[in-house]
Amino acid sequence: MSTRFQIPIDPRGVATLMDRLADTRWADAVVDDWSQGTERRFLEDLVRFWRTDYDWSERVRSLNRLPHFKAQIGGCGIHYLHFRSGREGAVPLMLLNGWPSSFIEYGKIVPILMAGAIPFDIVIPTMPGFGFSDRPHQPYEFEYASLFPELMTSLGYGRFAVAGTDIGSGTATRIAIAHPDRVLALHVSTVAPKPRGGRAPTQAESDYDARVAVWQRDEGGYQALQSSRPQTLAFALADSPVGLASWIVEKFRAWSDCDGDVLSVWPTETLLDTIMIYWTTNTIGSSIRYYFDAARLRPPLRVSDYVSAPTAVAMWPRDLVLAPRELAEELYNVKRYTLMARGGHFPAWEAADLYAEDLGAMAKLVTS
Repeated sequence: MSTRFQIPIDPRGVATLMDRLADTRWADAVVDDWSQGTERRFLEDLVRFWRTDYDWSERVRSLNRLPHFKAQIGGCGIHYLHFRSGREGAVPLMLLNGWPSSFIEYGKIVPILMAGAIPFDIVIPTMPGFGFSDRPHQPYEFEYASLFPELMTSLGYGRFAVAGTDIGSGTATRIAIAHPDRVLALHVSTVAPKPRGGRAPTQAESDYDARVAVWQRDEGGYQALQSSRPQTLAFALADSPVGLASWIVEKFRAWSDCDGDVLSVWPTETLLDTIMIYWTTNTIGSSIRYYFDAARLRPPLRVSDYVSAPTAVAMWPRDLVLAPRELAEELYNVKRYTLMARGGHFPAWEAADLYAEDLGAMAKLVTS
């Protein structure tokens, strides 16, 4: 059963946060750029804005105008947004974001989709351990590929389309594999590589593997840590708002199509909205434990797995590693593969118009 949900405001918690920000012990820095991680000057400016110009209470009042709900699904309280088109023949569409994002990322694209030619009923669930959904209390407690279809059932949707980015793409893929009778169409921006079963890689796969290796060397430190020792990191980030902001903002800058100027794509208040969601819910630790569960406890994909649903693949030029169509076709029934003109890891915000257009094209695969 679903009930309306409102983001709570905790004035005492906000006051404590302001005290913590004021008492920050700043790490020294030997470079004045982003070459070793978050630039100190940028972070100092962000914290100054956070303390003096950012009003969480006002932001919450604005965010609470959105259609928030919470439902008990499979023993877990799932937070979600639900936008109903009110038009006949609406396509149920589940949108799944990645890390370290939140529903904030969809603030631009939802109005575009709701006003588009193809009617959508949009459901944006928050994964367990993220934001306002319940936190797991034991390792790999919930299987999202089961929880989210059950949520859609509770909302009256038998069949639905699903679109995901980053780890949301992985969840969407597993939903499509586990529930082929329910997934109308799939849209992914990250391709889940299919196990090769001992066969030699093709040239395209070898080239892709090489790009992945370079990315892991240069950018994958966070993933190695979150997949192996998430609890060590969790204690630090849960206790330090500046540490949390540094960990998150560096990813938004590195992974966005922003030419090094993250504020050209993400307004300061919007960045802080997502940081505050992780801070006020104390879910940075549980969100990064997802990586441990996925790497070490979740059953891996099998050689026999295949997504039969019509699939649209969008590769964004500033995303992490772009997969070739040949690789995607190993696992997916690819009907549309597009190298986008712009955008990065967070396309629903960075390139909302292009993403909405591609989601519409995906819907046409099953509505035309």
